[in-house]
Amino acid sequence: MSDKYTRETIMQKIKEENVRFIRLQFTDLLGTIKNVEIPLSQLDKALDNKMMFDGSSIEGFVRIEESDMYLYPDLNSFVVFPWTSDKGKVARFVCDIYNADGTPFSGCPRYNLKKSLERMESLGFDKFNIGTEPEFFLFKLDEKGEPLLELNDHGGYFDLAPTDLGENCRRDIVLELEEMGFEIEASHHEGAPGQHEIDFKYSDALKHADDIQTFKLVVKTIARKHNLHATFMPKPLFGVYGSGMHVNMSLFKNGKNMFFDEDGEIELSKTAYQFMAGILEHATSFTAITNPIVNSYKRLVPGYEAPCYVAWSGSNRSPLLRIPSSRGLSTRIEVRSVDPASNPYLALSVLLVAGLDGIENEKEPPQAVDQNIYAMTKKERVQNGVIDLPSTLKEALDELEKDPVIIEGLGEHLFEHFMEAKAIEWEMFDNTVHPWEREQYLTSY
Repeated sequence: MSDKYTRETIMQKIKEENVRFIRLQFTDLLGTIKNVEIPLSQLDKALDNKMMFDGSSIEGFVRIEESDMYLYPDLNSFVVFPWTSDKGKVARFVCDIYNADGTPFSGCPRYNLKKSLERMESLGFDKFNIGTEPEFFLFKLDEKGEPLLELNDHGGYFDLAPTDLGENCRRDIVLELEEMGFEIEASHHEGAPGQHEIDFKYSDALKHADDIQTFKLVVKTIARKHNLHATFMPKPLFGVYGSGMHVNMSLFKNGKNMFFDEDGEIELSKTAYQFMAGILEHATSFTAITNPIVNSYKRLVPGYEAPCYVAWSGSNRSPLLRIPSSRGLSTRIEVRSVDPASNPYLALSVLLVAGLDGIENEKEPPQAVDQNIYAMTKKERVQNGVIDLPSTLKEALDELEKDPVIIEGLGEHLFEHFMEAKAIEWEMFDNTVHPWEREQYLTSY
């Protein structure tokens, strides 16, 4: 990635924009954005990589006896938040986490993605291009500023105002994102009431993961200004479409898309088929990472256009993996199961690791399944070699635990802490008495 900023150009931008505070932003194991805010007087210290914080307080980082950690700002991630005060704006850097001895912290999700990208480069590729489509819902707030289960509109796919009452909020989000340097390609109402999508341009994987986190922050911030709550929860309501984050992927070398071959079957290269084979083979294992919460599995059910079967196709949207029709530089593989609750650094990392395993071992994908899998019987799915994705977080964790390729891609620290956190989450859910149970059983027994 070419250098966008230097220390000098950052200082000049800070002066021009009247920046008074700096946020040093990073992401924890579960994908939650964290930050340390410093006054401008401390910027030199931060840029010298001398800003320390207590890592023992962050989910999935370190024990209390190992707590001293350092934030290393990525200069290319510098951006000024447009919505901040005229009395002094706030700017931010995305940071990598380092140990006290100056070595990269193995539990840093951003560093994990960097390691996977280094593995990609060792195989002769120089860019992992990513385009995502993170969807979200807008709910109204009560008088205390707490989210209600009342949607802000009852619109449907591509509806306009006045049906789509989120239009003004969505437009303001787009304007803020553009001012921060995002190239927005489209924004529209999604299929469910209160559900929205804003598409921004593809980019290399590391920048795109940073952009996803920035996108979430902007969406939530601007929604609040419209007295709305934005949520990236995959399935906040029963009986409607859930929110996905389809991931479009391609590998490049010297400016050439290595998934395209004009002489190949459906103009896909051998590399594309091998990458696809790796994705399909490890799909049940990486699902715990790409769909990481209990609620994720309420979305992965038949009937709502979310994939729940491991298969691929170049022509229909029911399988896990789809090949969009564009070719040439735009040739790509789309994984449709990922949801926006996932940690983008870890999600992109495991997808890349899975695909590279297919390339390294020259694997071949099964035959395409071009009929509607939702309409197949269980017997027909078996006959077509179609297996099910995990149906619960517990099943997904069990699958992850059996896959050495994905475990190695995550590294020991991230894997162990992720499994520990998610086992607790599942146990809490499993032991909770839910409203549905009381509605069904309280008066019947």
